[in-house]
Amino acid sequence: MSGSLTDIPGIRVGHAEETRALSGVTAIVFDAATVAAVDIRGGGPGTRETDLLDPERTVPGVDALVLSGGSVFGLDAAAGVTAWLAETGRGFAVGPARVPIVPAAILFDLLNGGDKEWGRYPPYRDLGYAAAAAASAGPVAMGSVGAGLGARTANLKGGLGSASATVEGTGARVAALVAVNALGRVTVGDGPHFWAAPFEEGAEFGGLGPAPTTPPDAFAWPAKPMPSANTTLAVVATDARLTKAEARRLAVMAQDGLARSIVPAHTPLDGDLVFAAATGAVPLADPVGDLARLGDAAARVLARAVALGVHRASALPVAGAQAAWRDRFGD
Repeated sequence: MSGSLTDIPGIRVGHAEETRALSGVTAIVFDAATVAAVDIRGGGPGTRETDLLDPERTVPGVDALVLSGGSVFGLDAAAGVTAWLAETGRGFAVGPARVPIVPAAILFDLLNGGDKEWGRYPPYRDLGYAAAAAASAGPVAMGSVGAGLGARTANLKGGLGSASATVEGTGARVAALVAVNALGRVTVGDGPHFWAAPFEEGAEFGGLGPAPTTPPDAFAWPAKPMPSANTTLAVVATDARLTKAEARRLAVMAQDGLARSIVPAHTPLDGDLVFAAATGAVPLADPVGDLARLGDAAARVLARAVALGVHRASALPVAGAQAAWRDRFGD
């Protein structure tokens, strides 16, 4: 396995960026309509077509998911992905017509120093189309790419991360992808140790292990500029066969991964959410017990993905990354 969301067969991921605007889009494209759900815990979300993910809604699956920068302007990215899917004949059948189903969520990166003077036509529709067209089943690029290009955290550059794992005793896999644009910190205070260190595999985000002590500033309220300008967006996926209600439970359990890797998380100042998707290739012998195992693994995989996104975006020792962040965004 490559250690990313595309370790789930039937899922492709693509990124597109507007570097001048310091913003971008990530498209998660499914090879076939896929069961999906969402759990929203943040107080300030921005979404499109998430209501149809409720178990009682008619549409049984989605064709793609979209994560975008740009705040409300970024919701246009889903229209670009929809256009690309329509060109390939994808979508929910309504008579002879096909209607691509593309839920989306956005994060706030309007004040990150990029040029947002785009006039009448923001770039996100074109970015969405480009991200969908670029989607591949290969390893997912991480760091300052796609929806993570302009992301920030309280003390370090944010970014896009992905991770995966097999789930013992189930025959299934889980994987996560996340754009980290959090109010909180992913490190213990301003030190080099990640909150997600207990879940690290090998030295994937530095190999330093858990912090030996908890410094006094570990739980200090973040001093990030514009504390209303935050959101962490995640997708967890599995090849297990789940209903929409079971996928929702997977998303609920996976939210623990954000709480284990970002301090604080799920605040009124964030729009934190987790999409869950299940491609259905692997039937579960014990639907209740195995779902619990999947959710537990999804939380750990998502915590790893958060740390990986910031680690790859910084690509510097922590002190250097902090300095680079302050140079770009101010104290």
